[in-house]
Amino acid sequence: MTDQTPAVEAHAAGKVFATREGDVVALSDVDLQVAAGEFVSLIGPSGCGKSTLLRLIADLDVATSGTVRIFGKAARTARIDQDYGMAFQQAGLLPWRTVADNIALPLEVHRVGRAERTARVAELAELVGLSDFVSRYPDQLSGGMQQRVAIARALAARPRLLLMDEPFGALDEMTRERLQTELSRIATESGAAVVFVTHSIPEAVFLSDRVVVMSPRPGRITEVIDTRTGLARDEALRESPAYFALVTAVREALHGTPVERANER
Repeated sequence: MTDQTPAVEAHAAGKVFATREGDVVALSDVDLQVAAGEFVSLIGPSGCGKSTLLRLIADLDVATSGTVRIFGKAARTARIDQDYGMAFQQAGLLPWRTVADNIALPLEVHRVGRAERTARVAELAELVGLSDFVSRYPDQLSGGMQQRVAIARALAARPRLLLMDEPFGALDEMTRERLQTELSRIATESGAAVVFVTHSIPEAVFLSDRVVVMSPRPGRITEVIDTRTGLARDEALRESPAYFALVTAVREALHGTPVERANER
């Protein structure tokens, strides 16, 4: 694959769930491309299909219509080839395993040798700022630290794509902002593309190269807003006029009002 192959490419993707009350159309006619190394957030009202779209990309559900391809492959092939890692709102760590052993789990599953596992765990622990905590157990960590372990675990097999479903949703605002900064750094250093589901407009703008705005069910993409400012993604960005303009633009798109681009203000 070349660098020009999209990390994610959905074409006319749709998902219908059969229920006792009849069919529920969760997604309809979704077209989306995410470039290699790009950070894209999905945002929209509850029930709009953000997580469903993420599950189609991850091959946890199968599209009813259309196609979803990961680095040019069928989603199932990409899953088998470990082209992506996933992190959810709950860290999902195994409580009987240390930080190091939780990070190493995907490597154990794929029979990576002990020496290589040890080196990779050390590398990832440093990447997420937990080198001093590798021998701790999950109940000895804060919620934010547990999420960093989950991110490290998702990156263990060196995926080219990271799928994240509201990983910071249960955290307090201070911890959440700190982890947003950490995630931005981690994504840049790892080179992975990221598809990130969130309900937070400021979070989406802070983290993303583009924000994909979705409509109420059936979920469709109504706007794709470029949120690159050219500024470093640090605390100064949160106070910049460009950031506030983009937050307003995404909010207007969510509410269905005309979107004025930041460079038109």
